[in-house]
Amino acid sequence: MERELNLVENEILDNELQKVSDFSDLSPWEIVQISRHSKRPILQDYLSLVFTNFVELHGDRFYSDDKAIIGGFAEIGKHKVMLIGHNKGKSTNENIERNFGMPKPEGYRKALRLMKLAESYNLPIVTIIDTPGAFPGIEAEERGQAEAIARNLTEMSILEVPIISVVIGEGGSGGALGIGVGDRILMLSNAIYSVISPEGCASILWRDAKFAPDAATALNLTAGALLKHGVIDQIIQEPLGGAHENYEEVADSLKKAIIKNISSLNTLSAKELVHNRFMKYSGIGAFLTN
Repeated sequence: MERELNLVENEILDNELQKVSDFSDLSPWEIVQISRHSKRPILQDYLSLVFTNFVELHGDRFYSDDKAIIGGFAEIGKHKVMLIGHNKGKSTNENIERNFGMPKPEGYRKALRLMKLAESYNLPIVTIIDTPGAFPGIEAEERGQAEAIARNLTEMSILEVPIISVVIGEGGSGGALGIGVGDRILMLSNAIYSVISPEGCASILWRDAKFAPDAATALNLTAGALLKHGVIDQIIQEPLGGAHENYEEVADSLKKAIIKNISSLNTLSAKELVHNRFMKYSGIGAFLTN
């Protein structure tokens, strides 16, 4: 039954996309749909295609091991890194086990523990972002969801090692930003990154989720819009039709982009990294008026 539902869902989406004559001119709402495609590569796929010698590290040393975030030592090219990312699944059972890639406080605390460990070994940090958002359940609030995310933002801003963040699918709200304060923010061309989902925005502004396509346009959540506004630093082009059409091609592009940025950032001192990171984020949203 689960497999049949996924096939129907993908068939409906693929039929809609076939109506698009030029994939370079997709609407924001069409890009939202591609970013959520159930066949789209997830972190587990890139672990085998981009990284080598991954050694997973578990637990936050406070409460539990959140399977919505995984992390550990890895290698990419000649570089040793600390890899941390949202852990979606491809089946219903996998998504239930991994909470649909929506971390709880212990997930963010595990991520921070690994980041501090990377700093102690002077290793670059690579974070992979792919989440609808942080888990909104009452148990997450009881265990300090807001504090955990806020602490990550604070600590990541002053880490003295390079941080490269890559949005590969959905980059939802503080759930994404909790591992997304980087020196370089990369984004796949059909990924999205936003303070709220289009459906959530539509339900607030129009009191009706059917206005989600309008919200998607207003939110400027596409890679092109975010690059224009200085929120991200680089767009990694996907194969025609989306990353799910050719895993190897998109993985190769992703690997080259990460290695290039690590090599560039490794030339900077710790003081320069922290200063440039501060200037980067303090400049987002700045504008001039006559």
